[in-house]
Amino acid sequence: MAPEKRRSPQESEKQRWDRNFADLLQELRVAQTGVQILFAFLLTLPFSNGFPKATDFQKDTYMVALISAAFATALIISPVAFHRALFRQGRKPELVRYSHRMASGGLACMLVSMVASVLLVTDFVLDGRWAVALSVVTAGWFLTFWAILPVTHRNWGEDDDKDGYVMDDDSGVSGGNRAGRDA
Repeated sequence: MAPEKRRSPQESEKQRWDRNFADLLQELRVAQTGVQILFAFLLTLPFSNGFPKATDFQKDTYMVALISAAFATALIISPVAFHRALFRQGRKPELVRYSHRMASGGLACMLVSMVASVLLVTDFVLDGRWAVALSVVTAGWFLTFWAILPVTHRNWGEDDDKDGYVMDDDSGVSGGNRAGRDA
C-alpha cells in the first residue's frame, strides 16, 4: 500500500489508521454486496432446468466462476475476521495493510468470476467466437476501471483535480474526519 503523501496536522497517526480502516470498510461493503449476489446466482445455476444442456466448456467455465466468486467472498470478508482477532490490541497498521491486500485479492478474484460468468452466459446464448470476444471486452473494461485508471492516476494533484475541484477543503470540517480525503 502506497504511503499517504499528505496528512492533516490535526490528525494523529492513530486517527489516520482508524480513518484508513473505516474508508476501507466502506469500500468493502460495496464489493461484498456485488460478490455475494454473483455467488448466490452461481450457487443456484446448476439447479436450473437449462444447466443439464451446458457443454463441458460451459461447465468448466462455471466452475472457474463459482470458485473465484467463493475466493473473492472469503477475501473480501476476511478483514472482519482479522479485525476480530486483533481487536483492542493496538495493531491497526497491520490490520489496514492486511485488509488492503485481501481487498485487492478479492477484487482480482471478483474480476475473474465476473468475466467467467459473462463467458458462461454469452457462450450459452451466442456463437463461441462472439462469447470470447465479448468476454475479452468485459475483462478489458474491468481492468481499465479497476486497475489501469487507478494506477495511472496515483499522482493526481493533492489539492485540485484537473477540473479545478478542491478535493481537500478544510472549511469547517474537523481534523480526522474530513470529506473528500483519499485513504
